[in-house]
Amino acid sequence: MLLKSIYCEGLKCKGTLIWPAFLIIPVIPILLGCGNYLANLSLLKSEWYSLWTQITLFYSNFFFAPLIGVYCAFLWRYENFNNCRQYMYTRPIKYSTIFLSKYLMVCLITFMTQIWLCLLFILSGKVISLEGFPPAQMFFWMLRGTLGGFVTATIQFILSSAIKNFAVPIAMGMIGGISGLISANTKFALFWPYSLMLVGMNSNKSDDMVSNPAAFITISVLYIVIFSLIGIYIIKKESR
Repeated sequence: MLLKSIYCEGLKCKGTLIWPAFLIIPVIPILLGCGNYLANLSLLKSEWYSLWTQITLFYSNFFFAPLIGVYCAFLWRYENFNNCRQYMYTRPIKYSTIFLSKYLMVCLITFMTQIWLCLLFILSGKVISLEGFPPAQMFFWMLRGTLGGFVTATIQFILSSAIKNFAVPIAMGMIGGISGLISANTKFALFWPYSLMLVGMNSNKSDDMVSNPAAFITISVLYIVIFSLIGIYIIKKESR
């Protein structure tokens, strides 16, 4: 049933603005980061690492969380019209299946977004004539940031399910991203959910921000489980 529900959520994504957002929005931090890099060549001497710091400065801090908010808002958009939400609750589907099918679809699109950003990063580096290819360490940072992104997705998904207005959860995602930027520069970075993606991606840093990878993974998974249980509870309570 879960796989069928995920397939149905995928069908809902067809013909929506999710895909233009998926393709276009990551290009913006790439352009901003490359422009910043080229404007400061006298200071940025580490080539791929320097380019990474400039791109993630914009992507992780200002674009990622709102983009996830867009994905979540679109996946709940159909249920917010013509009593579709109430109809969905009357179907013989578990509340956990309803939540997880939508959430896992968001995670899939998030993972695809990270791959797209990775391709854009490599392409932009070659366009501005960087030698070779990015260090393998950066691909690990990308994967680690994806896990942190899944945490952001659980929060944004709960907001989108609880707030029927399309724009408000996206705006809250932007606020969350800024709060994550502030928290990421403190010793409590791993304990604020919106910081995990920034820390995982090593946003605006060339040195690894995660001294204990096991702790990062454990905290991320714990947050995903906790917020998923909260989301399922909210859906169950709403349906009564």
